[in-house]
Amino acid sequence: MSLAALAWRYLWARPLVAALNLALLALGLGAIVFVRRVGEQVEHAVQRDLAGIDLVVGAKGSPLQLILAGVFHLDVPGGSIPLQTLATLRGHALVERVVPLSLGDSVRGFRIVGTTADYPALYGATLAGGRWWQAELEAVVGADVAAATGLREGGRFVGVHGLGADGHAHGDTPYTVTGRLARCGCVLDRLVLTSLESVWRVHEDDVALDDADRAALEAEREVTLLLVGYRSPLAAAMLPRWVNAQAGLQAAAPALESARLLRIVGAGTEVLRGFGALMMAVAALSVFVALMHAVRERQGDLAMLRMLGAPPVRVAALMVAEALWLMLLGVALGLAIGHGLTHLLGWYLAAQRSLAVTGAWWSPGVLGIAAAAFALALLAAAVPAWRALRLDVTALLQSPR
Repeated sequence: MSLAALAWRYLWARPLVAALNLALLALGLGAIVFVRRVGEQVEHAVQRDLAGIDLVVGAKGSPLQLILAGVFHLDVPGGSIPLQTLATLRGHALVERVVPLSLGDSVRGFRIVGTTADYPALYGATLAGGRWWQAELEAVVGADVAAATGLREGGRFVGVHGLGADGHAHGDTPYTVTGRLARCGCVLDRLVLTSLESVWRVHEDDVALDDADRAALEAEREVTLLLVGYRSPLAAAMLPRWVNAQAGLQAAAPALESARLLRIVGAGTEVLRGFGALMMAVAALSVFVALMHAVRERQGDLAMLRMLGAPPVRVAALMVAEALWLMLLGVALGLAIGHGLTHLLGWYLAAQRSLAVTGAWWSPGVLGIAAAAFALALLAAAVPAWRALRLDVTALLQSPR
């Protein structure tokens, strides 16, 4: 019988002990893999969705809320700002680019965003079919929106106030889909894009009673947020102060707020990562104890192997092979658990119209986790293997049973 086959038989000679050690290893590895995969995808999504946005300008309130609402579209904005602010910032010497966003409505939980062609250009978005919007009440849907709602070119939908399904529906002003975005893996996948004029018209038609009302509403038009790109590094020091000094305006730097957000999220992931590492340490200790007992219990078998011609190194390698078998199974199950948990989280986040997370995400760091696990197995098997290597065969065979 080969060394690997014999080690496999010895491993499952005590199935309950082997199953317990395997469960500890798999759960610990699964927790570590889950945290790493989710953390890497969240960090990647944050960096990707920033896409050259240096500053977000909105109504007075929380800077983090501005970032969540204007960059990641995971929150509701605190208010609106006058349309004149757009022209003022576009004329500022320190500003290279200003992209306006008008928020407020949704379709089946997917946010409708009134903007300009500069917004999809930030992410290098392309069309999978149809054309870009050209007139009022024309819209382009993201890949996730098209997949979830079935909207295609020529389809029509009605916007609902807010992000819930029970909001007020603007039934008199339906949108027509003119195109679908190709999947970019960015925030645009879960958005519906249209013109600023479309968003204004939907809400003005909903409340205007006559031409005088419409003219008054047009004079008071607002936008929700402005995404600003700097012209020079000097703008990072001066422009936020200038914006915050204006009445009713709040500036938020995405780089700073996203770093703060990742620190908040990171506190929880560090706890889960520490839990996984603790389970791995307990599992390694359990494997060490089990192998030490195995050496004592199998002294007669090991002595017989020596009599049949097995060298001491081969007998010691039997202990190592048993630990490696256990770790190989633990790594396989741990990867499956980590993959499954990540997939379930991705499914839940997709249902909540949140960040895209997938269990198919792969990174070289997983190989490092597996290598560390096998190194831990070798460490746990080192002392038992040394004991097996130093067995006194003559004394064992002469001792009474």
